[in-house]
Amino acid sequence: MSEAETSRTPGLLRAELPYALMLAGAFIGVALNNFSGGPTLLYWQLLAPAYALVCILASWEQRDDSRDHMRLIRTQAIHWLACFIAMRLLFLPQIRGVLNDNATGLALLIVLALSTFLAGLHANAWRIAVVGALLALSAPAAAWVEQSALLLSLEALVILAIGALFFWIRAKMRA
Repeated sequence: MSEAETSRTPGLLRAELPYALMLAGAFIGVALNNFSGGPTLLYWQLLAPAYALVCILASWEQRDDSRDHMRLIRTQAIHWLACFIAMRLLFLPQIRGVLNDNATGLALLIVLALSTFLAGLHANAWRIAVVGALLALSAPAAAWVEQSALLLSLEALVILAIGALFFWIRAKMRA
């Protein structure tokens, strides 16, 4: 890597960090919902406004005047309020009685994916739209992992057992 590329790398990582954090936040929310054994409404209530803030900041400099800034804030606020309401609906007792925790987590991920993609389009922020698309693509993968969790756990145990056996035999051979 050249010196110019090395000096640009931290700046590039810093510029992309909010989008990576958006992805991580969604995946943490799904994991919390699936493994906590109960609703994680507070987490999702905090995630939606955080996403709204990132969306506003991502396209703030593209706006020319205060009227455009106010339109951006108003549009994003209404958009993310609708997302927030959709998330709240998934936690109503009538819906929680029909959906299990895994299904709720996937539904929350899909609502967030669609909201993020559309927010990126409204804000003319292509990185936000890409985050939304990645979240949408991750929903089927998350469903597969949830369905295959037992199989994946067994495979991990077999790999660990083989590794432990290898190290045990290696230690015996050295002795």
